[in-house]
Amino acid sequence: MAFIRKKQQEQQLQLYSKERFSLLLLNLEEYFFEQHTAHHIQHKGSQKERRVRGSLKICSKSVIFEPDAISQPIIKIPLRDCIKIGKHGENGTNRHFAKAKSGGISLIFSQVYFIKEHNIVAPYKIERGRMEYVFELDVSGKVEDVVETLLQLHRASCLDKLGDQTAMITAILQSRLARTSFDKNRFQSVSEKLHMECKAEMVTPLVTNPGHVCITDTTLYFQPLNGYPKPVVQITLQDVCRIYKRRHGLMPLGLEVFCTEDDLCSDIYLKFYDPQDRDELYFYIATYLEHHVAERTAESYTLQWQRGHLSNYQYLLHLNNLADRSCNDLSQYPVFPWIISDYCSSELDLSNPGTFRDLGKPVGALNKERLERLLERYQEMLEPKFMYGSHYSSPGYVLFYLVRIAPEYMLCLQNGRFDNADRMFNSIAETWKNCLDGATDFKELIPEFYGDDVSFLVNSLKLDLGKRQGGQMVDDVELPPWARIFHPLTYEGGVDLNSIEDPDEKVAMLTQILEFGQTPKQLFVTPHPQRITEKFKSLPQTSCDSVSIADSPGEESFEDLTEESKKLAWNNIAKLQLHEQHKLHKEAVTGIAVSCNGSSVFTTSQDNTLKMFSTESKMLQRSISFSDMALSSCLLLPGDDTVISSSWDNNVYFYSIAFGRSQGTLMGHDDAVSKICWHDNRLYSASWDSTVKVWSSVPAEMIGTKRHQFDLLAELEHDVSVDTISLNAASTLLVSGTREGKVTIWDLTTATILHQIQCHSGTVCDTAFSPDSRHVLSTGEDSCVNVIDVQTGMLISSMTSDKPQRCFIWDGNTVLSGSQSGELLVWDLLGGKLCERIQGHKGAVTCIWMNEQCSSIITGGEDRKIMFWKLQY
Repeated sequence: MAFIRKKQQEQQLQLYSKERFSLLLLNLEEYFFEQHTAHHIQHKGSQKERRVRGSLKICSKSVIFEPDAISQPIIKIPLRDCIKIGKHGENGTNRHFAKAKSGGISLIFSQVYFIKEHNIVAPYKIERGRMEYVFELDVSGKVEDVVETLLQLHRASCLDKLGDQTAMITAILQSRLARTSFDKNRFQSVSEKLHMECKAEMVTPLVTNPGHVCITDTTLYFQPLNGYPKPVVQITLQDVCRIYKRRHGLMPLGLEVFCTEDDLCSDIYLKFYDPQDRDELYFYIATYLEHHVAERTAESYTLQWQRGHLSNYQYLLHLNNLADRSCNDLSQYPVFPWIISDYCSSELDLSNPGTFRDLGKPVGALNKERLERLLERYQEMLEPKFMYGSHYSSPGYVLFYLVRIAPEYMLCLQNGRFDNADRMFNSIAETWKNCLDGATDFKELIPEFYGDDVSFLVNSLKLDLGKRQGGQMVDDVELPPWARIFHPLTYEGGVDLNSIEDPDEKVAMLTQILEFGQTPKQLFVTPHPQRITEKFKSLPQTSCDSVSIADSPGEESFEDLTEESKKLAWNNIAKLQLHEQHKLHKEAVTGIAVSCNGSSVFTTSQDNTLKMFSTESKMLQRSISFSDMALSSCLLLPGDDTVISSSWDNNVYFYSIAFGRSQGTLMGHDDAVSKICWHDNRLYSASWDSTVKVWSSVPAEMIGTKRHQFDLLAELEHDVSVDTISLNAASTLLVSGTREGKVTIWDLTTATILHQIQCHSGTVCDTAFSPDSRHVLSTGEDSCVNVIDVQTGMLISSMTSDKPQRCFIWDGNTVLSGSQSGELLVWDLLGGKLCERIQGHKGAVTCIWMNEQCSSIITGGEDRKIMFWKLQY
């Protein structure tokens, strides 16, 4: 996973430098300044004198000597343990500054560390007592400067207060950076144009490396002050996919650059000394990116996850990323939750709710008894109070899990030691139990537990991690009983027969493989796709013998075809083209309804009229006026016999198409009726009188009349005028939008509010459920396009347009909206962006209609026109 890939990147850089040395040999918050080719002179002046060639590295808190021969250990001498530093063989008070031809540097100290002898990663060996080491530089002329630097750093290390030490070392670092600059000879091309240069540090897990950042018109460069692990790191700007501002040490100083789209492992993480430098570099790269989109919000990722476009794993990675968590910063390493709570059973029962951890609570609250003890302690605690004494994620916890693949990081964090063997990550079951019951253990998991690389569970490096109290050595992590697999010998690659030299052992192993059985070769590395099956419409019940070939349903009877055609239409919605237009009204069009066969279009308008237009003859067939006030919306009842219109005169009018006359009036409100909906013999009417009313239609044959009669079933009360309503597909939910910007989701089975969200400033223009009823989209006078999660009531996406979107249609992923500007706008909700602008009306688009196949669209506008649109594939 992330850390494993990051470690592989660092190993590749070390291959470049061919060194055993790494910055992990330094203490935390220590800097590597410079290095010199030198010899370690052992037993100077005696018959046993020996010269060991290597590299002397000057660091802010230590001196490190790396021998060329890997059989020799790396030597680390802490400066705070140094007693004397100077030129070898000189005496007197001025010996540190005397001119001499000798290239020897003498260090007298009380403690030294020996590391990676024979290149084996193991706890550091420590030798104590008064000792003198002599290092002879190849370039003797540099001895004076090196000694002076060591004396200066020694003084810093010996200061009593840690803050004073840090301040002095920082001053030394900044002085070195000020005396140097980026080497322009490192540019990839002589034609590159410099944009900016500044000081910064490259951040990797547990360490930072100071240097110079330089950005040109084509490339981002970082040149380490010490030239380690390579002289310059470069990233071509055209390869950059994402950039993020980061907090580092809770300060707005970080910048992380990615050249991949979905990877948590970045290509470079920079920490700046000045926030303005960080911001200038960020905006320069952002401007360069041709398709750069502002950083995604958590809500937009939530929408993608809910629509099935992101897996749980990808979703959590994105949320960690947005929360400033990075695999480069172990103090902010990505967090993944414990999911399973059963680590004892031989088989995992996924149908049992008890198998799973309660994700509604943090780890610290899962054990009721422990939680009560924590609350009791909290009540008795003096200010500042806190509930948990340890965090759910920390560098120590991350390396607790990863020590088997990242031992050098653990040694760096713990001053050259592994943790006690009984406190190591020995068993998943033990770790879970301790997180559940331990007084101070509340840690969650890391992404590696849910990735496809399980190497962190195996001691493949054969590390000596110690012996437990029971006598057993710490080796591979013990898995739960339900995690056992077939025997490893049954898998391809489980054993290398060619590597077995003993002929008896080889025959025995082959026999065991043949007798035990073999697991088939793995063909697929992802879940197998489902079979595509033809779904038939229901046929009349009949015997099998009586069904002939001719009775079989034709190709058009496959249920999948409608869905496929809809999907195809929405994928091409940006290719919408104007087919024809007609000016029918004297004022703005407010509603559109179309007969099932598409031959008749009914429209309402603020000019008080209901019009009937023939799509075949292209002529207006009828014009009906019910009152002297504007009509606000219209709809056709099933059967296409009756059209209903709502009016600003507080009434709802019923018009018989067959008889060409009014069939009645519903006087149900105390103010204008703004919108009406119909489903299953129920009428839903919204009004400026702050109510939405639900009416039940009484069949005409029951009351002995041809006129419609309605009984009031429910009254949904609001605080202010209701301007729009919409039903979900099953008519179990209703969403309403008010003049003050509130969106309310109602449960129609109980006539109660599920959620009420203040998501607009100003009137809500339009609302609608997604086809699967999981989301609500709303547009408002504030020019916002918002998506609400129906289950939680959370606003999960918000986009802003230049003008208010007066009306819209959508499929759950893509939105086609009618703008105040007269344009039709295509929005990609998952991408969080506006995709297309289509020129349309002169004046606002006020209403929009789409047929069931999603192939034809009709819009109405303030320009008094209706426009017919067709999709061009």
